[in-house]
Amino acid sequence: MERASMPDTPDRPAAPARGAVAVPPAAPDLLRAALADARSPRVPELVPYAPERPFPWNAPVTANAGELGGAIDLDRVLRLSLAAPVGTPGRLRPVPSAGALHPVRAHLLLGQGCSLPPGRYAYDPRTHRAHPRGPAPDGVPPGALVVLAVVASRTVAHYGHRAWPLLLLDTGHAAAALALAGATTTDVLVSFDADGSLLSAAAGLPDAPDWQDAWPGTEPELPLAAILFTPPGGPSGIEPPLRAWAALPRGSAPTPRPGADTTPPRELAAARHLLHHIGEAPGRPGGTWHPASRPGQVTDEALETRRSAPPEDLHHPPGKELLSRILATAENVRPDGPAWTVAVGNAAPALYAAAPGGPGLDVRAVGDARPTLAHWAAGQQWIATSGAVLLAHGCPDDASHVTVRSSHLVAGYAAGAAQAHATALGLRSRPIGSWQQADLGAAFGDTPGHDWIVHGLALGAPPTAADSLVTPETTPATPPTASAAPAAPSGEEERP
Repeated sequence: MERASMPDTPDRPAAPARGAVAVPPAAPDLLRAALADARSPRVPELVPYAPERPFPWNAPVTANAGELGGAIDLDRVLRLSLAAPVGTPGRLRPVPSAGALHPVRAHLLLGQGCSLPPGRYAYDPRTHRAHPRGPAPDGVPPGALVVLAVVASRTVAHYGHRAWPLLLLDTGHAAAALALAGATTTDVLVSFDADGSLLSAAAGLPDAPDWQDAWPGTEPELPLAAILFTPPGGPSGIEPPLRAWAALPRGSAPTPRPGADTTPPRELAAARHLLHHIGEAPGRPGGTWHPASRPGQVTDEALETRRSAPPEDLHHPPGKELLSRILATAENVRPDGPAWTVAVGNAAPALYAAAPGGPGLDVRAVGDARPTLAHWAAGQQWIATSGAVLLAHGCPDDASHVTVRSSHLVAGYAAGAAQAHATALGLRSRPIGSWQQADLGAAFGDTPGHDWIVHGLALGAPPTAADSLVTPETTPATPPTASAAPAAPSGEEERP
């Protein structure tokens, strides 16, 4: 690829502000408008902090996730992936993509061969316990299906019209955590395109449009992804038994909470409607399933210790060999995801892609992209001094709902795998979920609206002894020609 100078990137004209509507337009127009709005510079309205509600699934008898022996050790898998880190109140997973608002819930659909009896369960990550919700279907094959669903209210309260892409990214991160935790001891398959209504039925949940009538006073959960664990050495090529689970009656209902969801705000209702539309796949409801693997360097210890680093720990640039390995991990976890590049600062700033046909990095553009990335990422100025920023990009303005869903879910999934790999290699990292006017293709003179940044992962090497004596470098760069974006308001910046 020819080398090019990193261009100045003036702001594109702002998309007109769009409020949520009670009766949405036709689905393609709704999606196109919502995508443009989420990428626009319109700042979400500040609202009071939305506290977390108590976990709603409280069966009379609870079961620890590791009571029984079994080929699939759910205690280990869930502890390494979704369990709340010990001693960290107020946050759920160690590496959120959407501001630590922990919107993802896991429903376990278990056959024989697991460390819990067969049946449906709802997993509580704060107590690391699985709450029974009903029996398993007759003849279900051995293994565990995990359906991942999002609860949108807190994320929408925090991020407004920018929330729904973050919910997709966060689901991808949760899927990556589960797949990485299980891939060394079980066979793991992941699907990001199974029909949402089928996933709801399999998990024993009402479909989103029917939720309020079926379970009033409870908060809807919208399924977006599924992971299948099968015992090692078992038969391969078996279709995941979603339809067998969906044929059962609904599982037990959550506990109603007065006022939990009686009259949802219009923006929240619009986000739920949009995510339900994105999750539709009536043509191939069973979805496509891809095998998951785990980079050899990623150990259980790496999964336990991965964290979103504070910005001040991300100044030191990683070496190119390490960046090449992490970039390869992000690119290779799924064949249907967005493209990946990495922006690097230091003495020779440039934007790199993977070298064609082999390991290594290939220069895509010369210059320091980090100040522009900081401007695009809700004005988070710390990005301008980070060591490197891994970028997922694609998802054009007119993308179908299938492409929008896969672009964001796979970006979160790949960033989660890359972050675990970075941890195993001794690097610090921090996901960056919110991007506005981040048209990377247009910045390089390509047709506008075809190559947008979808997700990012800031990377930094551990500080050296010399770093304690030197102020972290900041490479001067020409900022965007339009007035700089204001600093991110309180609550808008990605939380660690």
